[in-house]
Amino acid sequence: MSEQEIHVPDIGDFEDVDIIEVLVVPGDAVGVDDPLITLESDKASMDVPSPLAGRVQEVKVKVGDRVSEGDLIVLLESEASEKSAPETAPPTPDAPPAPVPTPAETPALAAAPAAAAPAGGIVSFDRVYASPSVRRLARERKIDLNRVRGSGRKGRVTKADLDANEQGAAAPAAVAGVAGIPTIPAQDFSKFGDVEILPLTKIKRLTGINLSRAWLNVPHVTHQDEADITDLEAYRQALKPRAEKAEVRVTLLSFFMKACAAALKEFPTFNASLDASGEQLVLKKYCHIGVAVDTPGGLVVPVFRDVDRKGIFQLSAELMQTSAAARAKKLKPGDMQGAGFTISSLGGIGGTAFTPIVNAPEVAILGLTRSQEKPFRGANDEIRWRLMQPLSLSYDHRVVDGAEAARFVRYLAELVQDIRLLLN
Repeated sequence: MSEQEIHVPDIGDFEDVDIIEVLVVPGDAVGVDDPLITLESDKASMDVPSPLAGRVQEVKVKVGDRVSEGDLIVLLESEASEKSAPETAPPTPDAPPAPVPTPAETPALAAAPAAAAPAGGIVSFDRVYASPSVRRLARERKIDLNRVRGSGRKGRVTKADLDANEQGAAAPAAVAGVAGIPTIPAQDFSKFGDVEILPLTKIKRLTGINLSRAWLNVPHVTHQDEADITDLEAYRQALKPRAEKAEVRVTLLSFFMKACAAALKEFPTFNASLDASGEQLVLKKYCHIGVAVDTPGGLVVPVFRDVDRKGIFQLSAELMQTSAAARAKKLKPGDMQGAGFTISSLGGIGGTAFTPIVNAPEVAILGLTRSQEKPFRGANDEIRWRLMQPLSLSYDHRVVDGAEAARFVRYLAELVQDIRLLLN
């Protein structure tokens, strides 16, 4: 073992380039082509890769330093010498992604010799922006980093991205590589004025991955309708004295949960999922409903179990407790699993209609927006004002057709229009 000095290689026509990130610390094990630091000029950002495999002994630079070709950046303990190491291409500025192979080209790529890939079947990560520890973890888990979109600063792949990938939530970049969908090119918005970079919360990053996957895989259709909830709202107001004694707040959402539970029994294909083959429908005999909850960190969907067996007061109490737990970040993973149907309510904020994204592998989701009073012509041309609730049902068109969706929403509307039907 010998100590090797690692210097900034030829970086083209650049001098005094800012170091914006140091990717290693003393003690880190690095392989050939693992990035050591990230540089940023006024034109592009680039990684400086290690020409040797070994263990970092000392880091000679820090974020904010300026370096040029030949400057010492790292001392590395390695068995090889820098001269005898395989030649490594100098770092290059970020470039547009390589063209996605056409279907005709794909078989040729698949037929490439297995020896072209490193041990374990993982292709080279030399152009992926990730730390040595993430690269090492990806190789251990046999994850192709080239197929994972990074959620970190400047698209850096993080451990959370690997975890999401292993949970089956393939990143949009992976979908793009398979389906031929081009990615959105990177752009430097600071050229046009002042900007501020705010990292997405972990919840929003993972939600974005899941929603992108659902949007790309599920043929979405949204059916819009409305229900007359005048009598339902009057009944809810009449429950207030009892609700206060029980220390619960009864909202319209709890009534819609009960109505959805009844509608799912009447229309069981809405409480179902396609199996992995896409050729069989799994009908769920249980009635677990997810409800989207807005939190400071992003949207979460806790699951309420056996909604069909619970009363309005019990559901109202669970909604209060679970929503508070969600905002306090106290939900457990199991609290957000097992739903057969989801409700997303924006009624407390506003809106007239929207297109909620199906929470795959579910096949339908109900969106609620703010109710409005509307005039209707009655007998003898009398104008009556009624409280109308907009209903937006998005569904997977592989499972549900338009007529089924219309019937489902009409049935749901009839349940909430006549409180006697809902409570029977």
